[in-house]
Amino acid sequence: GGDSMASKDVEMKEEGKDGAKPEGEVPKVKQDDDPDAEGEYMRISQLRFRLTSPKAKEEKKAKDWADLLAIVEKFNSVAVYEVTCKELGKPVDSALLAKMKEQNAKRMAEIEAAITDAKENEGETEVRDGLLAKAQLLARTGSKEEAEAAYDEAEKLPKTTSGQKLDVQFHLMRIGMFWGDIPQVEKHVKAAQVLIDQGGDWERRNRLKVYEATYLLSIRDFKKAAGLLLDSISTFTATEIYSYSQFVMYTVVCATVALDRKTIRDKVINAPEILAVISDEPALEKLMNSLYACQYKDLFTALVDVVDDLHLDRYLASHARYFLRQTRIVAYTQFLESYHTVSMENMAKTFGIGVGFLDRELSDLVASGRLSCKIDKVKGVVCSNRPDSKNMLYQTTIKQGDLLLNRIQKLSRVITI
Repeated sequence: GGDSMASKDVEMKEEGKDGAKPEGEVPKVKQDDDPDAEGEYMRISQLRFRLTSPKAKEEKKAKDWADLLAIVEKFNSVAVYEVTCKELGKPVDSALLAKMKEQNAKRMAEIEAAITDAKENEGETEVRDGLLAKAQLLARTGSKEEAEAAYDEAEKLPKTTSGQKLDVQFHLMRIGMFWGDIPQVEKHVKAAQVLIDQGGDWERRNRLKVYEATYLLSIRDFKKAAGLLLDSISTFTATEIYSYSQFVMYTVVCATVALDRKTIRDKVINAPEILAVISDEPALEKLMNSLYACQYKDLFTALVDVVDDLHLDRYLASHARYFLRQTRIVAYTQFLESYHTVSMENMAKTFGIGVGFLDRELSDLVASGRLSCKIDKVKGVVCSNRPDSKNMLYQTTIKQGDLLLNRIQKLSRVITI
């Protein structure tokens, strides 16, 4: 008898408030919280970038296109599929497009029904779940503007906690990254920082560091990005934007041009987290170790391969030439610090480059004030005039002191005491 009572009880509960039968009950909806699925979806933007890059090899593009199609079909990503076909001049597969649109419409109808039901019969949590599921569907299938509007609606709900607001900001940052909209990423990074200061948990704080570093990479602030990336090395959980090995690549690239030797040794070369995955990127490993070990010929060989890879990375492609030049400046500076004078021929041999190329490069760098040395063309030597930091500080202080005295004199002419 107890069993039949219990089953009646369950039936009563299932019938709900308005006595509707379970068959007519609207299924609840939730967004997909799996970071790996989000990471796979975000890969579309990297594949799209490579497919449209003139630097990518044709044979690799065929595989990238197949990968992109598979992910597009998995998530029914209509908008990005149409944009990519247009960019590549490829015909749109109308059958695939119709199928994806139909599935999206069906899913959207389910979500809208769930939201309506939640507003009438459930609490705020269910309404929020429904709105977030709708926003995610639009983010993965529709245009940037539709997705943004849907997330804004979810964030404006009453009783939204700061943690939930932060999650919405992360979603909006990812939409900006996906479509390559840097000002949008910046806007939401700043909004997230305000929320974090009001009380964000440890995990979200660490995640924001990675997002902010990614934004800084794209605007070429390598020094600040390097600091944030190194802080996140042992706590990296943001697999929804890129893999750990890609994160390590960004860390090494930033550190190479932005940090001093000691910091690179302590925090990069000897970091167990980096050592565990760097062997997957042989060129990057060679670049990192050869710069520290002063093996400049190996460094220049590795540099060419690393820069080729950077040209195909959507965050760093526009900074690949800068990285190439900056790394060479770091290497030349490090080399010249050990010498008072060195012959051009020896220096060219050490770097594995021609004397003519070295001459042009050094002349250019000295003229633009990036290297402190003199070239004696007659003797064929480079004389390093290393700036002594104390001396420099002394000179600067005297210069500023003179300026201050001049200003005071001018002022005393105007003001009569």
